[in-house]
Amino acid sequence: MTDQPARPVTRATLAAYGVMAFPLAFAGLPIYLHAPDFYAVTLQQPVAALGSVLLVLRLIDALQDPLIGSLSDRFHDRRPAILAIGAVMLGLGFWMLFHPPATLPLLWFAGSVLICTTGFSLVSINYQALGGLWRALPADRTRVTASREAFGLVGLLIAAILPTILASGGSPARAFHWLALGYLPALAICYGVLVRWMHTAPLTPPEAGRDGTGWWTLLRDRWRGLFFALTGLNTFASAVPAVLVLFFIRDRLDAEAYTGLFLLIYFLSGVLSMPLWTRLARGLGKVRAWQISLAVAILTFSGAAFLQQGDLIAYALVCALSGLALGADLALPPAILADHIEADRRQGEASRLFSIMAFVSKSALALATGLALPLLGLFGYQPDGVVTPGLALGLSLTYAGIPCLLKLLALVGLIVFEKDLALNRTPV
Repeated sequence: MTDQPARPVTRATLAAYGVMAFPLAFAGLPIYLHAPDFYAVTLQQPVAALGSVLLVLRLIDALQDPLIGSLSDRFHDRRPAILAIGAVMLGLGFWMLFHPPATLPLLWFAGSVLICTTGFSLVSINYQALGGLWRALPADRTRVTASREAFGLVGLLIAAILPTILASGGSPARAFHWLALGYLPALAICYGVLVRWMHTAPLTPPEAGRDGTGWWTLLRDRWRGLFFALTGLNTFASAVPAVLVLFFIRDRLDAEAYTGLFLLIYFLSGVLSMPLWTRLARGLGKVRAWQISLAVAILTFSGAAFLQQGDLIAYALVCALSGLALGADLALPPAILADHIEADRRQGEASRLFSIMAFVSKSALALATGLALPLLGLFGYQPDGVVTPGLALGLSLTYAGIPCLLKLLALVGLIVFEKDLALNRTPV
């Protein structure tokens, strides 16, 4: 790591930095989607017990992020070692998860997921902090985050497709064995590329910042309070449909067989939109580009509330257009935070600031999980049950109406506080 002046980034350096996002994003679906189903169906573990274990683990995962951020800032000079420990834990937990013993599989599941998620947090928080410490030109920071998130979305797409392909040729256990066997070298290679990039990357040393700032001082700042509040509101708005998407497709559209196709369209649209948001951020500014993306999300996703059973083409169009806004949600907030770290000379707190963003995102997902389905349950909705016209309307409004209203509030907040979020102040 060297304290070199900011210079334009190249495609090669963007790829060298961004590629680590591939195995990070790839791990998410197998851990949280495929593994619970594998343990429930193949290993005959109670669904309620698996759900309770996952809820507890999600809470632990969110609460440990600030601690990981603090430790990472304190031992910033050992960041490659921290990344190595995290990568080893992620790979080990991933392998363990799909190779359970014959006895106590539920306990094995809990331990494996805990190791996985802890390793994931160690890597992802430090990885994002490196992006915040990269001495890139302000106009290039969106390219940095867009590159990272594009690799992540590709990893997500492959993770969504590959288990189905592997399972078609044999048992689920064998499919997940090969999935884990292929994941380990991919993780190792991507880690090696990232470490090699770190040796020559122009990173601002944390010593140039202000090490040792307390959490209260870090959080009471007006800019950071506004930014994390609006980020949390927007993330919660996106988390609600993420929780309900499978139920909406099956019980409202009667299109369960096309779930994979709809998700592919959505995420692929997010990947392809990255260059668009990079250009808009360069020309209009990142906050203004974020405002536009929220408006696009509201205008396009609100259409889902009016869809009826069998409206497959219309929903595919909603997925494609709302997926455009996904690219901005992933790329712009981290780039804005990286600008703040540079402008406010907060390099010494980079890991903690990105750990706060991780905590906000995970808390929003947990909150959406805890509120969305119980809210529908109050009106009598049962997944895969009989859906009356009233329940269908309630599902549509919860899936699309409430998120659009929340995104509208976030958009109003970005407009009202646009000057407050401008990064032209003197560091304090």
